[in-house]
Amino acid sequence: MSVIEKAQPMSAGEPAKALWISTVAFTLCFAVWTIFAIIGIRIKQDLGLNEAEFGLLVGTPVLTGSLVRIVLGIWTGRYGGRLVYTLTMLAAALATFLLSYAQTYTQMLIAGLGVGLAGGSFAVGVAYVSPFFPAEKQGTALGIFGAGNVGAAVTKFAAPFVLIAWGWQAVAEIWAVGLALMAIVFWFTTTDDPAFRLRRERRVATKSFVEEFAPLQNVQVWRFSLYYFFAFGGFVALSLWLPRYLVGVYGFNLETAGMVAAAYSIPGSIFRAFGGVLSDKKGARSVMYTMLTVSAVATLILSLPAASGSGTGPAFGITPVIFIVVIFVLGFFMSLGKAAVYKHIPAYYPENVGAVGGVVGMMGGLGGFILPIAFGLLKDMTGLWSSCFLLLFAIVVISLIWMHLSVKQLSRQGHSAPVAAT
Repeated sequence: MSVIEKAQPMSAGEPAKALWISTVAFTLCFAVWTIFAIIGIRIKQDLGLNEAEFGLLVGTPVLTGSLVRIVLGIWTGRYGGRLVYTLTMLAAALATFLLSYAQTYTQMLIAGLGVGLAGGSFAVGVAYVSPFFPAEKQGTALGIFGAGNVGAAVTKFAAPFVLIAWGWQAVAEIWAVGLALMAIVFWFTTTDDPAFRLRRERRVATKSFVEEFAPLQNVQVWRFSLYYFFAFGGFVALSLWLPRYLVGVYGFNLETAGMVAAAYSIPGSIFRAFGGVLSDKKGARSVMYTMLTVSAVATLILSLPAASGSGTGPAFGITPVIFIVVIFVLGFFMSLGKAAVYKHIPAYYPENVGAVGGVVGMMGGLGGFILPIAFGLLKDMTGLWSSCFLLLFAIVVISLIWMHLSVKQLSRQGHSAPVAAT
C-alpha cells in the first residue's frame, strides 16, 4: 500500500496544485541555476578571465547544485518538502541578489556556490511531488515536474535582452526577486506532502543518517545513477557543447549555433513529461531499453567523421543536416530516459525517495559538469571533434549491458520488479 493510500484523504485539486506550482518553481530555479551561461560572458570580459577561470565560474553552480542534492533530499524527508523547497529558493535568491554586488572573481565564485542551491531544488521537488500521486501516475507527475528544465531556455532567451538594456547585475537582481516571490507564493499556496503529514501525525521517529543512506549500499542505486549520468548529464553537456561543436566542425556562425542549441534544449525538456506518461503506460523498464538502444545507434552515427558544410568532406562523413536530425533524435530519447529513471525510484524505494533521488540527481548533475570537460580533453588528445560521441557511445553500451544482465539475473533468482517499474 502506498503512502498516499495510508495518509488522510486529500482535497480533489491538491495533487494537481502541488504539481503545477512545484513545476513553475523548479522552472525558475533552473533559470537561476543556469544564469552564468549568459552573464558569465560579460563577467569574463569585465574581469579579463582566461578560459579556465571562465569555465570554473560557469561550472561552480552546476557542481554545487549537484552535490547538495543528497542533503536536500534527506532534509525533505525529515522536515517536509514545503519547508525545504521554500527555504532553498529563498537562500538561492539571496545568493543571486548578492552576486550583483560582487566585484572580484573570488566574490563571484562564493556567490556562485549559493546560486547552485537553485539546482539542488530538483531533489526536493521529486521527494515532495511523488507522495501526492499513486504509483501508476508517478511517472507522469515526475515527468511534468522535470520539464522545469526548460528554465535554462528561459534564461538563454530572456537574459541577453536584460543584460544589453541594464547590465548583467540587473539580470541577477531580477532573477533573484522573481525566485524570492515564487518562494512566497509556493509557501502560501501549497500544503505539506502526504508522506510528511503521515509521519507527523503518527509521530514516526526520524531516521538516522545511516538509515537514510542504507539503500545506497544497493548497487541498483548506482546503476540508476549511471543511467541518469547519461540521460540528464549527457543532455546538459551536449546543450553546452553544441555551439562550440557546430562552429568548429561545420563553420556555423555563433548566432546560428546558439539557436540550434536552444532549439535542442527546449523540446528536450518538454518531452520529459511525455516520457513520464510513457513510463506509466508502457513501463519504465521498456522506456529505458528503448532509450538506451536508440541512443547507442545515434551516438555511433554521430561518432563518424563529419562532412564539411560544403559537402567536400569524406564520402562516409555526415553532413550538417544529418547531424542536426540525429542529435535531435538523441535529445528526444534522452528526455524520455530522464523521466523513466525517476519513475523507478519511488517504485523501488518508496521510503527513501529523498536520499536515493538525491544521489541519482547528484550523479546526473555531475555528468553535466564532468562531460564537457571530458569532451574538451578528448578533443585536445585525439584531435577528433567526434570523440565526444564515442565517449557517450561507450557510456550507453555499458549502461545497456549492465541493465540487461541485471534484469536477467533478477529473473533467474525469481525476483520480480515493482509493477510500477515494469
